[in-house]
Amino acid sequence: MGFSLKVNRKSIAHANSPDRNEQFEYIAAMREAFVQQGRPIISVDTKKKEQVGPFKNAGACWVKESLQVNDHDFHSLSEGIAIPYGIYEPTTNRGNVFVGTSHDTPEFAASSIAKWWKRCSRDYDNPEKLLILADGGGSNSSRSHAWKAFVQTCIADCFQIPVTVCHYPPGTSKWNPIEHRLFSEISKNWQGKPLDSYETIINYIKTTTTKTGLEVKASLVKKQYMKGIKISKDEFVRLAINKHPKLPQWNYTIEPR
Repeated sequence: MGFSLKVNRKSIAHANSPDRNEQFEYIAAMREAFVQQGRPIISVDTKKKEQVGPFKNAGACWVKESLQVNDHDFHSLSEGIAIPYGIYEPTTNRGNVFVGTSHDTPEFAASSIAKWWKRCSRDYDNPEKLLILADGGGSNSSRSHAWKAFVQTCIADCFQIPVTVCHYPPGTSKWNPIEHRLFSEISKNWQGKPLDSYETIINYIKTTTTKTGLEVKASLVKKQYMKGIKISKDEFVRLAINKHPKLPQWNYTIEPR
């Protein structure tokens, strides 16, 4: 009679921006321009936070006997928290994941990108500009003054390069390349396996591969980042932000000072 077992499908969108398609076309044009010029493009986001310890991890894995884990997921039983901030390079199919141990903040996000730049920028023919593709919320929110301030100081000023940022519209984060090209593969690699230590988490991330040749590096970041850092109006005015004519709320370039 046509019945079969099916799971719920997330398909009802509530945050559908009227400028959604226009922004997607603009991002595609920016990506093509940077590719033609041999400039670096990165897709960034923070993966779901994970408790570190013998806790149940969703999914199944190949074992002779079920792995034993805690019967409760109390924070008091964990070694700490793992905050994976990912940086994916669409043109080279490479990923870098910086696993934080404190808080997911704009400073943590910008500092992770700065570490990536030191490690990988020399691999590009023309590393004089950087394009960042980011979600509209989280530590790299399009509305966050702190995010823009730390991109200014940690990247643009530090390396003397213009940094162009294009944000995906609300409700469209699943089209950010990092989601389906990196994070989904990491989740598949460690599904059903307890993340019982930071070393285990780093090893699972580093050993994530795909048939298309994905390569991933991972680093543990023990620095403690403060939450709630506010940027004053005077500080924000001094930032060298050039908003793009098209959809300036989502597209801007931060120039070095």
